[in-house]
Amino acid sequence: MKVALDISVPSRLWRGLPQARVLARQTLAAAAAESGLEGAEVGLCLADDAQLHALNLRWRGVDKPTNVLSFPAAPPGRLAKSVPLGDIALAYETLAREASEIGVPLADHYRHLVAHGFLHLLGYDHETEKEAKRMEALETRIMARLGAADPYSREVVDG
Repeated sequence: MKVALDISVPSRLWRGLPQARVLARQTLAAAAAESGLEGAEVGLCLADDAQLHALNLRWRGVDKPTNVLSFPAAPPGRLAKSVPLGDIALAYETLAREASEIGVPLADHYRHLVAHGFLHLLGYDHETEKEAKRMEALETRIMARLGAADPYSREVVDG
């Protein structure tokens, strides 16, 4: 399973998670395998609260920072093999605060949000209870592949 990953790190705060690049590659490989995707190209932006606040306001009309945003390259259902799926952006401060509040390792919460953002690129959503259950079950399986606990045994994802 091959996921081409282009990572940009405009925030120095990500030095607090020095293994972020390796964890992202492992997580995306597990997510692609679990979702049956044969190949993909993904952009990952490791940003900060200010940057995600600006993106959230511009693209969603929500005037606050968030933990993760996904920007699909194609509408759901129009994905082909080995295509650019889109971009995922993560805010370090929000991610670190949430991990601390729910008492999980920063690396595990990061991997969960990378997987969550990736599934949004594939067209998964959590707007309805049915959609949320489907997406959460897939996220739980991805995290299990990575040897991590069920993220929904203790939290709800904002993004």
